[in-house]
Amino acid sequence: MKATGIVRRIDDLGRVVIPKEIRRTMRIREGDPLEIFTDREGEVILKKYSPIGELGEFASEYADSLNETLGHISCISDKDTIIAVAGAPKKQLLNKQISHNVEDAMTDRKVLVFNNPCFLTYDEDVNYVAAVIAPIIASGDAVGAVILSTKDSNVRMGDLETKLAENAAGFLAKQMES
Repeated sequence: MKATGIVRRIDDLGRVVIPKEIRRTMRIREGDPLEIFTDREGEVILKKYSPIGELGEFASEYADSLNETLGHISCISDKDTIIAVAGAPKKQLLNKQISHNVEDAMTDRKVLVFNNPCFLTYDEDVNYVAAVIAPIIASGDAVGAVILSTKDSNVRMGDLETKLAENAAGFLAKQMES
């Protein structure tokens, strides 16, 4: 665990304020859910809750299926990071912070199609020639995205990829709501 040197007191309602610097660094926004854990040493641990992260293995299998069907790199993200990858080295994308392209699709709540270079993560120095990003909307909230991408300069994303990404996003949303 990393020490911050910041100390906060609990108020009379049992609340504690998470400092702005930590919220900004950890990308915690107003209304974001947090999981609370305790360990044997008596430490209280707050962790950003990822509802789509609950689908971990299922999301990975779905990404594999999309990759096998289309031959494109297939990823599934939560609101912050890529949680499942197929068709590309996992080390390159898995658990990396999503780029503004993916964030924009979730914020705008619409499918974005790129037939020009784009980035999927901030950490990455590799850009993709084309991509389709479909937001996963569950219970009215944008909770993640389905991403289909390619590095092949001869491939353009079209209606097929758009429909499959939308379908996958809708299916994953329904899995979360049930």
